[in-house]
Amino acid sequence: MSTGPPVVVLPPAADGGRQVTVRGERVGTAYDLFDVLDLVHRAGLPAEDQAVDDPELIEWRGGGPYDFDRGTEDGAAGRGGAAGR
Repeated sequence: MSTGPPVVVLPPAADGGRQVTVRGERVGTAYDLFDVLDLVHRAGLPAEDQAVDDPELIEWRGGGPYDFDRGTEDGAAGRGGAAGR
């Protein structure tokens, strides 16, 4: 049985926050990359900078590690950094 990455970062919401799940459990909302790394670390997973590019650790939905702009009404994310929050 194949499983996906233990960490999933969902698309940005209207406020720019991205829900983060670890092993299927919601662990918090990230407003920037540092928040994601903190949540990953708290869950006992490696939180080194290179971890954000590891597709076996983190699945990024609706944008990559630097996309934290406010979402649009259709759920699509803008481009940019945490400054949009």
